[in-house]
Amino acid sequence: MSGNPHPASGSQDTASINRPFIIPVFLPHAGCPHQCVFCNQVSITGRRHGAIAPDQIRSQIHQFLQYKIEGRKPVQISFYGGNFLGLNPGNINRLLDLAVDFIRQGQVDSIRFSTRPDTITPDHLDIIADYPVETVELGVQSMDDHVLTQAGRGHSAEDTVRAVKQLKAYPFNIGLQMMVGLPGDNEIRALTTAAKIAALQPDFVRIYPTVVVRNSKLARWYQNGSYTPLGLEEAVTLVKKIYLLFKNHNLPVIRMGLQAAEELEDDSTVLAGPYHPAFGHLVYSEVFLDAAREAIENVETLAETITIAVNPRSISKMRGLKNLNIDKLKRQYQFKTVAVVPDASLATDELMVRYPKSQSRIRRSRK
Repeated sequence: MSGNPHPASGSQDTASINRPFIIPVFLPHAGCPHQCVFCNQVSITGRRHGAIAPDQIRSQIHQFLQYKIEGRKPVQISFYGGNFLGLNPGNINRLLDLAVDFIRQGQVDSIRFSTRPDTITPDHLDIIADYPVETVELGVQSMDDHVLTQAGRGHSAEDTVRAVKQLKAYPFNIGLQMMVGLPGDNEIRALTTAAKIAALQPDFVRIYPTVVVRNSKLARWYQNGSYTPLGLEEAVTLVKKIYLLFKNHNLPVIRMGLQAAEELEDDSTVLAGPYHPAFGHLVYSEVFLDAAREAIENVETLAETITIAVNPRSISKMRGLKNLNIDKLKRQYQFKTVAVVPDASLATDELMVRYPKSQSRIRRSRK
């Protein structure tokens, strides 16, 4: 028996988005007026903040350009890890001019940067207006003022609303970053933040779980017992709910979880919290597991063998890391075999449950 295609992720798949080839230029803490409780960019990036060194940045960009496959994607130089518009105007111009040199040479297409919502001002927008800036990301983190205060952000939710409104007067792609598991946060507040972010209609979002990084204020709170981070499973389930909320608003989620890095694999860097190098994959896998369960529950009789068809690009998401989803389905429904097969006719966010016609079936008792 074959069923109808079943949606696994709510709507458009993020893989269909034409993502640029991003050359990251990390500026740890640069332009930050203070340090948020969760932050230690030196630990995360392995780079110490110092004077901006144009020659070093140029060398880094040239190195990344060696990995660019000709004709594949647009290329963006991206200034991350600090508060870009919090830099003094001279440094902002210097960095943008450096990026423009690569654009004039035809090696790079545009510029992007991340900054705080409260740095989006008319004066700062005037500085960048004549540069080929395509994407501006805001570190929103939360739309709950209590959580923002606990995190030491120094800006309000209203600052984010005001910033997005100003950015929309320009042809920028706008990205908003949120965090879950911050001090004072909970599931209701996180989902409310997600709903408020969706209402702002950015072009894309990122979702980061809070982890405890060494030499941060949060590390001290964790060590003295005043802060407890989310567990990995708890964080995955919460981020899944947020992901589906965004997808139901046709809002692309371009990242879930911190970018895997050698520094983060060191236990002395991340002291606690839901860090996993494949965090996003864990979320997608749980989404597919839920969808498979829903499809199975719609079948009146069960057999010993089941086949789940998915798009070839979604096989690993359906199987789960180390075949965890397969094992869970076997235990829950007493299947002897759960096969996951490719079907290119299905969208990347769909699955279909199939049973062999000749197979004997066992009617499930419904409670």
